[in-house]
Amino acid sequence: MTFFGSLNFYLVLGVILVPHIVMGILEKRQKFVVLITSIIMISLVFKNHRAEYLSLILYLIYEFIIVLGFFKIKQRQNITPIFYKVTLFLSMLPVIVVKLPFSVPYLSYFGFLGISYITFRTIQVIIEIYDGIIKEMNVVDLLVFWIFFPSLSSGPIDRSRRFSNDINESLSRKEYIILLGKGLWKILLGLTYKFAFSTLFFKHLETIQIDRSLVKAVEYAYTYGFYMFFDFAGYSLLAVGTAYIMGVQLPDNFKAPFISKDMKEFWNRWHISLSHWLRDYLFTRFVFQSMKKKRFKSRQTTAALGFIFNMTVMGIWHGATIYYILYGVYHGVLLALTEIYQKKSKFHKQHKNKRWYQVLSWFITLNFVMAGFLLFSGRIIKI
Repeated sequence: MTFFGSLNFYLVLGVILVPHIVMGILEKRQKFVVLITSIIMISLVFKNHRAEYLSLILYLIYEFIIVLGFFKIKQRQNITPIFYKVTLFLSMLPVIVVKLPFSVPYLSYFGFLGISYITFRTIQVIIEIYDGIIKEMNVVDLLVFWIFFPSLSSGPIDRSRRFSNDINESLSRKEYIILLGKGLWKILLGLTYKFAFSTLFFKHLETIQIDRSLVKAVEYAYTYGFYMFFDFAGYSLLAVGTAYIMGVQLPDNFKAPFISKDMKEFWNRWHISLSHWLRDYLFTRFVFQSMKKKRFKSRQTTAALGFIFNMTVMGIWHGATIYYILYGVYHGVLLALTEIYQKKSKFHKQHKNKRWYQVLSWFITLNFVMAGFLLFSGRIIKI
C-alpha cells in the first residue's frame, strides 16, 4: 500500500475518515483523532518496509531531542548564532546523508519516504524558535505536525503555528460541512488528474524516442511537463482534500502554473508551498543579511544572486545529481534575469500591460518552463 497510489489505500482511507466526518459534524476538536489516524495510516503504508519504519521512528526521536533541547535552552538564555547554525545543521544531517550521491555505511539506509518534507517542517520550527516567534512548545502538536499522513510523503509543506491552530480548534457544523464539500471536490479532481490525465501523458511519454531532433525534444519536454503537473498536482489535491476532511486546511500547492507570464509568477503558482518556504526562510534571509553586511554593490545584484542561491538549493534538495542541480541553477538564472529585465527595461515598463506583450511573455515563459522540465527529466543527455 502506498500513499494515494493504490486501491487498498483508498479503501482504508474511506473507512478511517468516517470518525473525522462524525467529529466535524458534532463540532468536536480533532487533534487526537488526527494523531491516531496518522499513526495507523503510516503503519499500514510502512508495513512491508520495516527498515524505513524503524528509520522514521529513530528520526523522530532524534529530531525531538534536537528541537525540544533547543527550545529549552532558548527559554533560559540567549542562543549564539554559531549554536543556532550547528543545531540547524544537525537537524538537516539525516536528509543530507540520505541525499548524498554515494552510500555512507550504516547511515544511508536511514532514508524513508517523506524525510525531506519532515525536515522542512523541523527547520521551520527551529528558525522560528530562534527568532522568538514560537514561544510555547506542545509535544503532541509537534508530533502531529511531523507525521500528518496526507502530506507526509510529498507535501504540501505547512507551517507549524497555522497547523496547530487547525488541530486545536473546533469548527462550527456549517464551517465543517463547507470544508468537507471542498475536500471531497479536491479529492475527485485529484483522482482525475493523477489517474486519468497523468496516466495519459505518461503513456505517450513512453512512446517518444529521444534523438537529436529538436521536434522530438520539444515533444518530450511538453509531454513530461504536463505529466509532472498532473501527477504532482493530482497528489497535492488528494493530500489537501483529505486534510480538509480531517479539519486541517493545508495550503494549495498549484494554481494554474502554465498561464504564468514570467518566471517569478510561475514559481508563485508551481509547488507553491516549497517556493514560498524557500522565499521566507532562505531567499529573504540571504537578501537581508547581504544588505546588512554590504556584501554586494546594489540591492538588485543581491536579489539576483539570492535567486540563484535559492533555486540552486532547491535543485540540490531534489537530489544530488547533475540534472537536479542544473535545473535549480537554470531557474535561479532565469529568475535573476527576470528581476533585472523588469527593473531596468524601459521597453518592459512601457508595454507590460498590453495584450500582445502579455501573450508573448506567456509563450516565452512556457517554453522556458518546459525546457527546464526536459533538464529535470535527465533525458537531455540523449538529445
